[in-house]
Amino acid sequence: MVEKGYNPPPEKSSPETRLFATAARGTEGALRDELRELGFRTVRAERGGVHFGGELAEGARACLELRTAIRVLYRLDVFPAPDGTALYEGVKALDWSAYLTAQHTLSVRSVCRDSRLSHSQFVAQKTKDAIVDQLRERNGERPSVDRADPDLTLFVHLVRDVCTVYLDLSGESLHRRGYRMQAMEAPLKESLAAAILRLAGWDRQRPLVDPMCGSGTIAIEAALWARRIAPGLLRERFGLERWACHDEAARRGMADLREAALARILPSSPPIFGSDLDPAALTIAAENARAAGVTVTWSQRDVADLTPLSPPGMVVTNPPYGERLAGSDALFASMATAMERLRGHQVALLAGTPAIARAFHHDATKSLSVYNGDIECRLLLITPSG
Repeated sequence: MVEKGYNPPPEKSSPETRLFATAARGTEGALRDELRELGFRTVRAERGGVHFGGELAEGARACLELRTAIRVLYRLDVFPAPDGTALYEGVKALDWSAYLTAQHTLSVRSVCRDSRLSHSQFVAQKTKDAIVDQLRERNGERPSVDRADPDLTLFVHLVRDVCTVYLDLSGESLHRRGYRMQAMEAPLKESLAAAILRLAGWDRQRPLVDPMCGSGTIAIEAALWARRIAPGLLRERFGLERWACHDEAARRGMADLREAALARILPSSPPIFGSDLDPAALTIAAENARAAGVTVTWSQRDVADLTPLSPPGMVVTNPPYGERLAGSDALFASMATAMERLRGHQVALLAGTPAIARAFHHDATKSLSVYNGDIECRLLLITPSG
């Protein structure tokens, strides 16, 4: 099976948009805006992600710089696959020697929809067979399958008997920045935290606080964004750096991208704060911030004791709720009371239960549907009246 968030519609793809960045449901607009801000071309949002660009070099830069994406995929080919033979032959017709040798490993993930081939495991197996058979016939040896840590991951998307083959440029999911050494229960993914900050409208100039920070992901992502620290700089390598075609020229190209990203880093950020009642959470948050190379001011404090920022700024938080962590009406009421005092501030809450919105005396100025894993949440944007 394919991981959630991968759903590029192949019938709408074009030669100009061979790249597809996946995103959590509800955050596609944030990813679209980020791609445009970073100067990528031919950007078009779809459910599950955003089509853009066309060359592998653009995909490599996207892996390094995108904060709100989960993966970056490269569309290798599209062909009819009404049955297993057509699928096998279509995959085998592609030249896999550019990506794999007998010393490489691969993994195939697939999804089927409205097609005669309806079993994703069968589609993945047929795809794998076509690849290893081609390389065995050419070289007398074949690559091995490694589902845990493959050199090359393929995504096969079969919709209405049309097969689209994607190469995963990312390797490990892009939300895994490399700084989170530890986490509390049910941590927010880094990519989702980055998307929430963008959807909240934070300008990277005003001070920001997360008053229920847990392991610190929102505050750390805010500091990384404000300082223009590319999230991929903390990663050792991406999936495309493990392909057979990643030669010395490609290595120099990646090195140049990293050097350019390092040169864009700003020396400081606006004041960013994180607070929590749990001292163990704050210890983890501080360790994660050090690993990320950013400065956040941490304090042990109840959300009921939240005080105004000077100058007024943003409050962005992911309150606990019943699906993942314990939440209560009393907690939500004290949170709402504290936040409604913050005249001149903006508040953004990822609400996993309607009880959070009900705790406020005034309706949110905006309410967006955003998925945290399988859980549909509302991103509530609130302007306190004081």
